[in-house]
Amino acid sequence: MGRAEGSLARQALTVPNLLSLLRLALVPVFLWLLLGPQEDGLAIAVLMFAGFSDWLDGKLARWLNQMSRLGQLLDPAADRLYILAILIAFLLRDVLPAWVIAALVGREVVLFLCVLVLRRRRFSYPEVTYVGKGATFVLMYAFPMLLLVQGDLIADGAAEVIQPFAYAFMIWGGVLYIWSGVLYVIQTVLAVTSSLPDHLTSTP
Repeated sequence: MGRAEGSLARQALTVPNLLSLLRLALVPVFLWLLLGPQEDGLAIAVLMFAGFSDWLDGKLARWLNQMSRLGQLLDPAADRLYILAILIAFLLRDVLPAWVIAALVGREVVLFLCVLVLRRRRFSYPEVTYVGKGATFVLMYAFPMLLLVQGDLIADGAAEVIQPFAYAFMIWGGVLYIWSGVLYVIQTVLAVTSSLPDHLTSTP
């Protein structure tokens, strides 16, 4: 156990993983900015830093040869926490319809159940798909634009121009996000059924 903990500590102290840990630490700050003082400008700045650091830590991990299992877990965890945080804020501030938020949060619940099933059968986590990465990328553009058109951060004329793009990105990213969840479910089903005895998977 000591060796495993030491190894984990060494992984955490690499530059890419320190960036990921900082990004995770800013999630509650991000949520507080949205729900407490409603400082949307600062919240957007935190979200932009999160997106930039997400790109940067991946690049650094490859450049410095510091790719690790911990980093592979921290990256998607941070992305999902930011998405969940902003969906909670959007629900409480009536930025998006409740059914849209329920669909996106439901996707996370389903993915969590898939992970539980895979862990129970000692499989690895579902691989991150390009659809999932693309969905997160598009949503990270949609969310700041939706925040910009709230309140008085920008002039009314600019808000009218940005708003259709914000909703277009939200629809595009939302559909991709749900579809990536379906792909994770398919991966889980295929993994589980491939491990079952032949007499349980064969058709009569």
